[in-house]
Parts: sequence; structure tokens; C-alpha cells
Amino acid sequence: ENFVRRGPSGYGAYCTERLRRIRANGERKELPCWIELQAAKSKQPIDVSVTLMDGRTVGLHLESASTSAEICQAMAESTGLKDTYGFSLYISLYEKMWSLGSCGKHVLDAVSQCEQEMKRQGKEEKDAPWSLSIRKELFTPWHDCSSDPISTDLIYRQVIMGIKSGEYVSEKEDDYVQLAVKHYYTQFGSACSKENVRRVVEQCIATTLIENKSMARWIQLISSAHSQGPYVIGMQSRESVKGELVDSAREKWPLHFSKFYEVTMMSGPPLPKSRFVVAVNWKGIFFMDGREKKLLELPYLEVNEVQANRYGAQSVNLSTIRGDFVLRSGEAVDMAAIIDSNLEGLRQHSVYALAQQDTSRPDDPTFLVCKRGDLLLVEKDEDDPPEGNWFRATNQRTDSSGAVDKDTVQFLPTLTRPTEEMLELLSPGQRKRSAAKRPTERRKQKHSVSSLISSHRRAAGKDVGRQGSSRGFAREKLWACSREPLKQPLMKSLVRNSDLSYLACNLLPILKYMGDYPVKHVRSSVELTDQIFGPATQHEALKDEIYCQIMRQMTSNNNRLSIDRGWQLMWLCSGLFPPSHNLLRHTQCFLESRPRDPLAAVCLSMRKVLLKEPRMLPPHLVEVDAIQQNSSLIFHKVHFPNDTSDIYEVTSTTSIQDLCCRIASQLSLNSPDGFGLYLKTQSKVISLEEQKYFFDSLRQTSDFPKKLKKGKEGNANNPYLVIFKRKLWFNVSPGKDLVADLTFHFPQEMPKYLRGYHSCTREDMISLGGLLFRSKVDSDRSQFVMIPKMLKDLVPADQIKIMSPEDWKKHIISSYNRQSGITVQEARIAFLTAISSWPTFGCSFFDVKQTCESSYPNSVWIAISKQGVSIIDPQHKELLVMHPFSRITEYNCKSNVFQMTIGTLVRANNFVCETSQAHTMKDLLASYVSMYERQRQAFRPRNHMFT
Repeated sequence: ENFVRRGPSGYGAYCTERLRRIRANGERKELPCWIELQAAKSKQPIDVSVTLMDGRTVGLHLESASTSAEICQAMAESTGLKDTYGFSLYISLYEKMWSLGSCGKHVLDAVSQCEQEMKRQGKEEKDAPWSLSIRKELFTPWHDCSSDPISTDLIYRQVIMGIKSGEYVSEKEDDYVQLAVKHYYTQFGSACSKENVRRVVEQCIATTLIENKSMARWIQLISSAHSQGPYVIGMQSRESVKGELVDSAREKWPLHFSKFYEVTMMSGPPLPKSRFVVAVNWKGIFFMDGREKKLLELPYLEVNEVQANRYGAQSVNLSTIRGDFVLRSGEAVDMAAIIDSNLEGLRQHSVYALAQQDTSRPDDPTFLVCKRGDLLLVEKDEDDPPEGNWFRATNQRTDSSGAVDKDTVQFLPTLTRPTEEMLELLSPGQRKRSAAKRPTERRKQKHSVSSLISSHRRAAGKDVGRQGSSRGFAREKLWACSREPLKQPLMKSLVRNSDLSYLACNLLPILKYMGDYPVKHVRSSVELTDQIFGPATQHEALKDEIYCQIMRQMTSNNNRLSIDRGWQLMWLCSGLFPPSHNLLRHTQCFLESRPRDPLAAVCLSMRKVLLKEPRMLPPHLVEVDAIQQNSSLIFHKVHFPNDTSDIYEVTSTTSIQDLCCRIASQLSLNSPDGFGLYLKTQSKVISLEEQKYFFDSLRQTSDFPKKLKKGKEGNANNPYLVIFKRKLWFNVSPGKDLVADLTFHFPQEMPKYLRGYHSCTREDMISLGGLLFRSKVDSDRSQFVMIPKMLKDLVPADQIKIMSPEDWKKHIISSYNRQSGITVQEARIAFLTAISSWPTFGCSFFDVKQTCESSYPNSVWIAISKQGVSIIDPQHKELLVMHPFSRITEYNCKSNVFQMTIGTLVRANNFVCETSQAHTMKDLLASYVSMYERQRQAFRPRNHMFT
């Protein structure tokens, strides 16, 4: 500050003020932009125009530290806008638009990104046609259009423009008609004029819709709706109808009025994907995969609490009635603040509360009598607020009213009455307590699964009852453990299906596993679990039967060993598939009624979160071994290309994608994108599909022998390694992610270089040889004498003979000396930086034989990369042809033959080749194609700029 203050005339005060501003508003994240440099020369502010949705523009001054919050505040003061919540600053470049919010984002950082995008396109930064505008981005759940007419008018204009431009789209034609009718009334009143209707159509109906249905038809539809609607009389004010239009748009398009956050789910109830976009709006929290597909919708009523973790990798802890989610995001603090603000605001505006404890004062009728879980309707009077902690409320169960203490209730974050189903989820304890007070009812609920048993099996239960104790009913005796195999299925639905009925009665291995039936020959536990769960993974109808048979065998069972093994089966079953909707409640009651068994709570939590696709194969050996050792935690070793490894926790429902994200997070990689898991066996290396479950993938690709010799189980008989490495080479810039460079990129790319796949000059090889030598010996110059023996680790194999070993030694030492002062890590990064400019960097190479193209050699290299599929002459390393993915219409493999079709449906050429890696080529090509397809369809949040 002292130094700046003593600067030349004109600069001292100017730079001092700039320094004060940037300290107050926080540091910038981007390079200075062109207009900023021009302003610095003249020491004048930057003049910009900000556009409002009603067409007006407001001139404002910008400088280096200006934030979106300051611009929004200045616009509000200039226009008289009072209800400023949710209005954000947007920047547009060509047809794209991004939100800068209304907080602390630096405006000129966004301008700098626009200029950098222009430079990337080969254009001048100064020609970037960016523009600024103010738009409504968010609503509060309690938004009131009557509170600020200026705010309502701006939103109204935004909606009309959005419908016209096709931003707001509806599948129902009537939605457009009703909005157009409201727009007509606000513009022209109740009198109907065909010419005015035409103007309305031109103003708020998208051109494509007009072309599809004709102008005359739209005029007819809107005129008819206007004549039949409530606006003919003209009793409503135009401002109120304008508010109705805004409310209609808010209800119809909640996702268009949302803040979007890219997140990685670190833990929580299973979802099909662990990387997705979270949309936060007035209606709730949406987990989105793409623009339209919802993975999960969480209304605020289902959210208990939200907390932001500001330290380390920012994350949000979201506690809901469906489970607790931990979401990692670079904007976690902002996301948590909006959710928390909506929750607190809803609780303050809500008139619904939930009693948290029993309250009864029979001696004083002024107090409300309620039980825990009762829904209360609170009487709120803004003119006469309650004094102290007491307020009046009506119990919705008893219709009685009285005084209630605030400390005994929980205000619900909702403006509408919760449904009975939601109340049951919010207060499950009430039902548990009621059940505890009525033992007869509890017994009936505990054994209610027997209602699903076929009627003729109930009759058979009488014989069972005669052999046992005389207490209880025959029906209850049927629902109890037995050492005899079933002669009929327990489920009614299976009785008439002879094939499934046979499979259901053939589940004797359940009794054998639990020790309730003698086994003649010793069998491995996995063989038994295969026989138990294998049929159910193939036949949906058998899943409930297995749940019922396990629960039946654990009922009235006095053998502790048998019970423990029954819980093992229940745990394994919980990780494979959920019971059907009809059986879910009964299974839950069964688990809840056995709180002393440690695995009951584990199985119950799995029951609550199994909302996804079931497993496709029976449990893996690792799962069975873990639960037999009384451990529900499973850890698996994962190997990396740099010859290191680590241990990671996996569960029965961990998918390949989940594990990839977990590994990337633990390694602190910038992104898990492009990485994949591979399974290496004695004979092959197989890529694991990210959508599949981890243990299903292991079983499909490395299934273990049915009979294992004692003392030689596991890897001794069927060794395999799980390897995590980069699969798709896109967005790889050496130096930007040091962990990825040193752990994956260098150890994966160096072998390709040494095998001679790249075309390079003699000077390149000498320079890279020096870097590779340093990466091996660091600064140990005594190793110079070993260079001739190390050439295969320093020089491409096919180029070693172009010079004598001594000449190689002399040149490599010279290169090594020129690179003095750098570390081993820096040498490896320098190696990657040097080869990253080559067109074959990041390619996966395959040696294949072909005969379909006579102009090509019989042996060629196929290189698959982010650009497409290249065919290379291995002798001269000359590119013969490169086929971009857009021209590859079909590809397949069978045994050792790979085939792809290039061209169009009308004219196409087939390329066929032989290689032992045909399946790997197909998988890699499919992965690149899927990546580009995802990018094409990706949901691009407005508050994220160029990626």
C-alpha cells in the first residue's frame, strides 16, 4: 500500500483504490481481459449496458473488482426493483448464456472467459460480442407476485420472451393457449380483436409451433379460450392476471428457475450415477442426469438438515428421510446456503407442525391434547403475533384446538398439507409405539407374511401343528422353522407355475447353509449361495420366495448358530435385490422386531435404500467370506500403473462408476472422467463396464472354481488383479493434474514410446532419453556407465540400432546435463509435455492383420484415440487413414475378428481384421462414442461457462 501510494501522479490514488476494492471483493480467477487493459491505460472505468427483460438498457460503470452482486444492486436501485431475490446477472456470447448469480462472482472474469473462447476459435479478443442482462433465476417457495409490480413485470416479460424463443417448452398445446390468453388480457383487456390476437400469437408463440399449426389455427384457439375464460367480464386487474401468468410459469417450469451444481456423490442411498447435476429451486432439490431425466426428486418436506463442509474438498451433507447424502461440489457452500434459506423460510411461513411428544393436561382445557406424530394446524395472526413460546393450533386427528408450546413441535417446511403417506414417513415412531401398546396387534403384524402363503399350505400346517406344541395356531406353526423341505412354495403366485414351483421347493440349500439339514458331502459356502440365489437372479418371481423362506426359517428358531447363518443369508439377499412392494412392509416389520440382532439394522438400512436395479449374479466369494467372518465391511485392493496399490471399501451395491469416483476422490484427482477399472487374469485384461455392479463384474469375468482345495482358496487357484488406469485420453494436459500425470499418464505412455509406436526425430529421442534416464537415476551420475545396458528403457526399441551404444551414451549424457536442476517428477512431467504435442499421444495401439484393403500392408497398427480410429503402416509409421467416430456407423467383434463399417447407410466400406484384442478394441471404441454422445446431450448448467 505504501509503495502504491507513492506512485506517479494519477496512478497512486487510482491503484490504491483498485487494491482496496480487490481486497474487499476477493481475488480474481481469470486473466485480465482486453477492455480491462484498455481502461487501465486511461485510468477510466469501463462503460457497459445491462439489458432488462422489458427491453430497457441501463448504463453502468465496471472496474476490475466489480461483482455480480454490485451490478444487481445498482440495477435494482436504478429501476426501483424491491423484490430483488433471485434476480441474477447473465452474460451471453452468441446463442449461449451463463448465470453469474447475484453474489461475489467477478464480472470481468466472465468477460475474460468469453475473450479466451474467441481466441480459441482463432478470432480477436476485442471482437468478442458478449452482453450482460438481468433475469429471474430463482423463486422463493413463498413468492408473492403482488409484493412488487416491477419484479412481476420483469418476470412476465422474461416468460413471454422465453416461450417465443422456445426456451420454455410444454408438451401440452393448452398450456400455450392459456398463457397466451393471460398475455392478451394484460395487453388488450377483455375486448376480443382478431388483429390483437394475431399480435399475441406473434409475441408469445414459437415460430416452429406457428408453422406446424398455422397462424389461423392459433388465432382460433386463443380467441375461443378467451371468450370462454374468466377474463371476458374484465373484473380482474391486469396486474393480477400478470401475476397469474408468472405463477403458472413458475409451476410449469421449475427447472428453468433453478441454480445448477455439478456434484459427485461421495456417499448416500444408491443412485444409477454418482456424478450428476443438482438443481435447487422453489419446489425442492432435483438430482438430474441430462436435461430431462430425473434421478431423484426431494421436496423440502423430506429434507431434515443441510450442512456445508468448507474445509478441504467442499461438500454438502444433506440429511433426508431417504438417507443422508454427501455431495462434493466446488460450489457446495452456495448450494447449502440456498437450500438452508428455503428450509428456514418455509418453516417460518408454514402453518403445519408435527407434535414431537405426547402432551396432555386434563385439568386445563386451554391446552391442546396431542400425541407424538399428530399433525397440527397453527393459527397465525400477523397483526397479533403470539407472546412467548405459546401459540394456538388445531389437532387434525381430533379436530380439537388449544395452546401448544413451540418447543414441543416441529414446524414442517411446507405451504400445503402433507399427505398421509408423507406423515407416515415423517413420524414412524408413532406407529411403533402404538404397536407396542397392543401386543395382539403386534403379533398379527409380525406374522402377517403368512397371508401371502397359498391356502392349501395353510391346511397342511395343521399336521405340523400336531407334531409340535399345542400352543398357537396351525397357521403360525407353518410360519416357523422346520427341518423338513417344503413341498409347496410359500408364495401364492408360484403355485400354478410348475417350473417356478419346482425351483421354489428346490431351495433346500437354505436349510443346509443354516445347518438345519444334514449334508452328505462337504460343499463350499459359495456353492450353496449360488444354489440359493442363482435362480432368483434369473426369475423375478422367486425373489420374494427366498425372502419368505429365510424369514420362515429364522422364526421360532432356538438354534443360535442357525439364526446367525440365517442373518448371513438375509444380509447377502439384501445386497442382491429388494423384496417386492407387497412384501416390503412385512420384511421391514420382521427386521424392526429383532433390534438385538446386529445385522438387522444393517439389512434394514439396505432395505430403505435399495431403489435401483437389482444385482444380476449371486454373491461373490469375497462377500460370502466377509459375512462369514462377521464383517459387513469389505475392502478390496486396487492396483495402479505406477506399481502402487491401495485398499478401498466396497459394498454389495457398489457399481464400477461408484468405485472409480471413490478412487479418484481419495487420490485427489481433478476428475474421475476418462478413468476406468480393469480386471487382469492369467490370460487376459478386461475393461469393466461402469454401469455394472463391482461384484457382478468380478463374477462375470473371473469366476472362481466350484471346488476349491482346502488351504488354497482365493487367489491361489484363480489369481486376478483389479487395476485402475486412464482409459479415455481427453482433456489431458500435462502439468495440470500432477497426481494423474505421475500415477497414470507417465507409466501408461512411457511403454508405448519405448515400443516404438510414435514417429519421432533423432533429436526428440535424445532429449527424451535424457529425461527418462533422470527419471530412473535422479542425480546419480555414477550410473552413466550403465547407459548402454539401459537403452531398452531409454530409446524406442526399433531405433536403438541407428547409433552405436557409445554414441547413444554420449548424446544422452549431453541431454541429461542440459536438463540439470530438475527433479525426477519434473523430468516425467517434461517427458509427457514433450510427447503431448504428437498426434499419437494418448492413442491405444493394436497390432492387427488385415486382407480387406489391398493397398494396406497385411500387418497394420490400429490406433484408437479421441480423434477417431487411425490405421498406421508399422514399418514407416505412416498414417494410412483416419476415420473420425462420426463416420463409423457400425462396429463389432466375434472371437478374434474385429469389424467396423465406415461411411453412410447408402455407401459404406467394411474393414475387417484379426487380433487377440478384438473385444478390447470394440469396448474402447464404444467408450469413446459414448463419451461424445454424453457430451452432446450433456446438461450444461447456465452458471458454468466453457468446459
